[in-house]
Parts: sequence; structure tokens; C-alpha cells
Amino acid sequence: MKNRFNLSDKTQKILDNALDEAITVEDAIYLMNLKGSEVFPLLETADYLRQELVGDNVTYINNCNINFTNICKVRCRFCAFGKDKNDPDSYIQSDEAILKKAQNAVDDGATEFTLMGGVLEDADIDYYKHLLELLKNEFPKNSIHGFSPTMIYDACLKSELSIAEGVKILKKAGLDSLPGTAAEILTDRSRAIICPDKVKTQQWIDIVKEVHKQGISGSATMMYGHIESIDERVETMRILKEIQEETHGFTEFIPMTFMPHYSPIFLEGQKNLGATGIEDLKLYATSRLMFRDLIPNIQVSWVKMGFRFAQISLMAGANDLGGTLGGDELSEASGAPDGVQASIDDMKKIITKLGRKPVERNTFYTI
Repeated sequence: MKNRFNLSDKTQKILDNALDEAITVEDAIYLMNLKGSEVFPLLETADYLRQELVGDNVTYINNCNINFTNICKVRCRFCAFGKDKNDPDSYIQSDEAILKKAQNAVDDGATEFTLMGGVLEDADIDYYKHLLELLKNEFPKNSIHGFSPTMIYDACLKSELSIAEGVKILKKAGLDSLPGTAAEILTDRSRAIICPDKVKTQQWIDIVKEVHKQGISGSATMMYGHIESIDERVETMRILKEIQEETHGFTEFIPMTFMPHYSPIFLEGQKNLGATGIEDLKLYATSRLMFRDLIPNIQVSWVKMGFRFAQISLMAGANDLGGTLGGDELSEASGAPDGVQASIDDMKKIITKLGRKPVERNTFYTI
């Protein structure tokens, strides 16, 4: 890369090397700390590498979030969605309500159901098996992207099953892929503060590896901008990279910027929450240089960032715009800036105005 930005020798060397090989953990930490005009060549390098590795297509999926309950025994300090079971605003969706929402989504062309919700006290493997079979029996052609490692862990514990046995049951019932939820930040220091009742880091790793081993793919996610350090962001990416090198089970990486303003941790008085825009861009770019085509798809979360900034983020190494969603109560409760439902026309406009090609995909990134 020609040095047009008066880069330091170290920055120039890292970015030049990044064109040929994945950056190291130390390089990633360095790049995430860049300031001023040195940020621009980082973004340029990531966008160039994106084009070289995956081309100019920007993929998206017509999907529908189905949140079957907002009752949650875990009650993470970053979450504005979960309710206690005796809260007047709590709910558990009936089978009829779930099928009605699913039918409406299918009528609009949805090919994927994202099946999520709070962690219910009494939910065992049979409960989640029922939800899967309910949807698969009615909509066998639609994929189900559902649950979380915490849900699987708790359900297996309650059903007195091993993780392997529980995953086998869920797969047979119709689970096609696993969202990256419950990852948050994969360091126990941060998890002890923001989600102390969720699975620990090693438990999350072990469950995800077992899911991948049994042929269920999934997303790799990271929620950032709360109490974690830059080193912890990079450590999370290092762990995800090591899992992918072993299992090749992740279809995408989704950095999810934290929306703090309705979260318990914010309302309790925690200061300096929320990442800045430049932090968002540096994270997208650095993740592209770290994952390269090991995790080829990097998704921007328009529901967290808003349409305009999501579009900008597609110029920082990302190549996927996520889903139309059909509603997302979790993000809505946190204050999603541009709502929680997008049309196909919305997606195409964002992409084509950027000079890239919109391409609809399915859960597994098949065009």
C-alpha cells in the first residue's frame, strides 16, 4: 500500500502484511487503538481485502424474529428486554400466536425464523423440541436459527441430559443453526459483571463446538461497548477464530454495538457506556483483517446502528446486511434507532446507493 497518509512505520507494516496474511492478536489490539488520520487507511485496507476475498455482493436474508417469551431468569445487566414472570408486561407466546407470526412472515417471503426469547425457569429440552417441531411441521422449507448456548445448557441440566444428547434431540426436531447469542464478551471478568448467571466462557466454547460437531452451523457474535476493554474485544475474536479453525462451523461474524440507554447497568449509574462510531468502524475493519476468509461473512447490524451508519460500515470490510427481521423485541426494548423491521426495498437501496450488488441469501449463505 502506498503511504499517502503519513502513517507510522508500524501501522504501514501491519497494513501491508494484512494484505497477505491474517493479523496477529497484538496487531489487532494496535489497530483498534489507532487515532486520527491513520484510521482511514485501516478502513481502506479492510474494504480492499473484502473485495478481494468475497467480491462486491452484499448479502441479506428475508427472515423473521420470533421471540416466544420475554420472561427470563437470567436478567443480564445489559438487557432491557427480559421480565420477571410476575411482571404485568411479561408474556409467553401461544402456539397459535407463534404460527400466525410465522405464516405472515412466510407470506412476505421469509425463508428463516430466528427463534429466541428469555431463559425460562422451567424450560427443558422437550419445551424447545416442541417449539422446533411446531414450526417445522407447518413450514418445513424454512430454516430455524434458534436458541442460545445458555438455553441449551439449562435445558440439558433440567432434562438430565449431556450437552451432546440435548443437541442431538434439537437437531432432529429441526434446529438448523445457532445464533451467536450468549457470547457477549468471552472473558469471565466482563461476564461476571454484565451476565453473571449465563454460561461461563469455557462452557460457551464447549457447547458451540458440540453444536458444530453435530453439523449445526451458527453465527459468531460479539456485543461490545459496555464495560469491556479493547483487549477483551480482541480476546473474544481470538477465541472465535480458534473455534472456527477447529470446527469451521461459523457462517458469519456479527459485531453488535451495545445500546445502553434502557439497560439496567445504565440505569444503575454506570458511565461511559456505548461505543463511538469510529470504534464501530475500527472493529469491523480489524475483524476483516483478523478473520479474512476463515469467517468470510461479516455482518453489519442495521437494527443496532441505524440504516445510515450500517451503510458506512459496509465500507469497513463488511459484506452482509443481515435480515429484514420482521420485528425484534430485544432491540426495540433497547432503543433501535431505525425501528426493527426492514423491507427488501430498504435493503436494496442501502446496498445499491453504495455501488454494490444486493443479493438475497438463505441461512447458510447460499444465494
